[in-house]
Amino acid sequence: MSGDNPRAYPDRPYVGVGVVVFKDNDVLLAQRGKKPRQNSWSIPGGAQELGETIEEAAHREIHEETGLEIELLDLVEVVNSINRDDDEKVQFHYTLIDFVAEWKSGVIVAGDDAADARWVPLDKIGEYNLRPLTHEVILEADRLRQSGTFKIGNRRQKTV
Repeated sequence: MSGDNPRAYPDRPYVGVGVVVFKDNDVLLAQRGKKPRQNSWSIPGGAQELGETIEEAAHREIHEETGLEIELLDLVEVVNSINRDDDEKVQFHYTLIDFVAEWKSGVIVAGDDAADARWVPLDKIGEYNLRPLTHEVILEADRLRQSGTFKIGNRRQKTV
């Protein structure tokens, strides 16, 4: 029933992390290489691994999908992504934690789950047919970045 995606028809939600990465006035977009939403454009990210903090997952996913190094600035949004099939059964269920970050180093090389990745001027993201919520998250991330006040650096990251 799950087809070619082992996360289809789960018995629990998966935690995913997304990162809105900025370099000057450009934002990093990635084209999904796998289902769900194969070939669509979004912010890069992926699933958290066992024993990994969400911050570690954010750094790893950006590096795996694009080859870039980033500096996390703040948490932007937590999104419930629940997709149902024609019979109303939960086909995919993710809790997505989205961060805002600045590019630190590296040149984009699409890899892992990304079919393509590129820097896009913020005023051109409307040309990439993003989901409305993704578009909103990017704009909110830009507002947070412009404000210059970030919580991540000021909070203790601890695991219990």
